[in-house]
Amino acid sequence: MLIVRTVAFIHAVIDWFYPPFRRIFPIQTFRYAACGGGNTLLDILLFYTGYELIFKGSLVTLPFITLTPHIAAFLLSFTVTFPIGFFLSRYVVFQNTESRKREQLPKYMVVVAGAILMNYFFLKVFIETFLFTALAAKLLTTIAVVAFSFFSQKYFTFKEG
Repeated sequence: MLIVRTVAFIHAVIDWFYPPFRRIFPIQTFRYAACGGGNTLLDILLFYTGYELIFKGSLVTLPFITLTPHIAAFLLSFTVTFPIGFFLSRYVVFQNTESRKREQLPKYMVVVAGAILMNYFFLKVFIETFLFTALAAKLLTTIAVVAFSFFSQKYFTFKEG
């Protein structure tokens, strides 16, 4: 099965780097950091590409709403990283959970909704109030969202029995 082979490959790659960190982190935390870190880097890359190259710092006018470029770039990156994040969390990091996938996806969506609200709020405040650059605002926002996401996923979405 493709999922099993993919997960085994990801585990092999991540676990190869684990030995120096064995005394610092449990394997699950290390895998979360690796998967989350990779997905976060992809998120930042997509955000930057969307902001600088696709939307070019300009307002994005849709038939029903006009988006600021940083919110449009966030939405672009989110559509890619959301499914990747769920897959990595469900199959690579939190395998020993007490709930089924059909129960986890709605919980994951609730946590992601919280992360979306945090992203929206922090990006708006950092860029429009404090006048940070879009990339600096995204990096600071990511720190808060990653902490929120880890604890929410560990103790709510993928709670172990």
